[in-house]
Amino acid sequence: MALKVLTPFALGYFLTYLLRAVNAVVAPDLVSELGLDAAELGLLTAAYLGAFAIFQLPLGVLLDRYGPRRVQAALVAVAGAGCVLFAIGSNGLTLTVARAMIGMGFAGGLMSGFKAVVLWVPEPRRALANAFVMSFGALGLLTATAPTELAVQAIGWRMVFLALAAITFGVALIILTVVPERESAPSTETLVQQVRQLLGIYRDKAFLVLAPLLAATAGTHIAIQTLWAGPWFRDVAGLDRIGVANHLFVTGAAFLVGILSSGAIADWFVRRGANELSVMAGFLALFLLSQVGIVLEVTSWNLLFWIPFGMSGQVAVLAYPWLSARFGAALSGRANTAMNLLLFLAAFAIQYAIGAIIALYPTTAAGGYDPKSYQVAFGLCLALEIATFVLFIANWRLFRAPPREGVEMAG
Repeated sequence: MALKVLTPFALGYFLTYLLRAVNAVVAPDLVSELGLDAAELGLLTAAYLGAFAIFQLPLGVLLDRYGPRRVQAALVAVAGAGCVLFAIGSNGLTLTVARAMIGMGFAGGLMSGFKAVVLWVPEPRRALANAFVMSFGALGLLTATAPTELAVQAIGWRMVFLALAAITFGVALIILTVVPERESAPSTETLVQQVRQLLGIYRDKAFLVLAPLLAATAGTHIAIQTLWAGPWFRDVAGLDRIGVANHLFVTGAAFLVGILSSGAIADWFVRRGANELSVMAGFLALFLLSQVGIVLEVTSWNLLFWIPFGMSGQVAVLAYPWLSARFGAALSGRANTAMNLLLFLAAFAIQYAIGAIIALYPTTAAGGYDPKSYQVAFGLCLALEIATFVLFIANWRLFRAPPREGVEMAG
């Protein structure tokens, strides 16, 4: 089962994160070859996140109706076509469209794997199976650092994207031909019904308090780690390209450790009576503290702040079991999709906004970005995160008690 079912979907999630983060390495090439400013670079890279977010809405219906094998194979093929277009693109608009195609193609990277786990894996083993799939995403993030930089230096960024296109098409074929079909009762829900359910979820008071926190923190982490961390290491820490790639590798390794350990730590506390969200809040406090050092641009010990940033930036995943319990099994998928939609829309907006702020400052004599621009942009992100964290703590009464198994949905 691990080889024929989980591994093909895990390979898709590996590519999801690799292509999401690869622009952090190739950004200097895109800027020098195409003459992009920081705002254009931010929009181009964030197009992945915007398309990824928007496609969350129909994704659940497609997975329920046609199963993860066929849906994910088709979507990954779209991502492969986007890689080809990116490799041959000659201007910012073409590359932005290509990034959007890649984002749409990988919109089901994790959710299709989770759907396959539900179909094939017994319930007591699902947490382990989910962690197996998610760990491949962290490996993809690692591959998008120093290994990708070495490949870019050897064959150029365009050839790297053509190679990624070939690999992506290969993974689509593996999913289609290797994963067996698992028949399940088809969903009768229409897209209109799904939208109504989403609107009901968005009216829930606890969701309205939790969503801004997850969107701001996880969105900031994705926006920075998958693009702006690389330029920060170059312009603020003063590293060369290999140094930047190596530091990105370290933060990617921290991300892998954080993904693998946060679930185990949360499980240990929950089995002893703690609330998942209280554990998440502790990790987020560490995440916010790590950003203080980054905003203050303490470069002599920068990894002291970037390692906990990488480890704790995606602990929003700890809220998903709580959401599933609150809205019940019948709506758990819709609740997760509703949160995913907001989270990646926020990541899109934050990634573009950081670029727009940086573009307001003149470039340096070396052609980089003004270090003060990062301080302003990252500082505004941190202020937004702190505000949502305070809102969450102020409304802790909504989360103190164990969630009811399925909130009654109005309408």
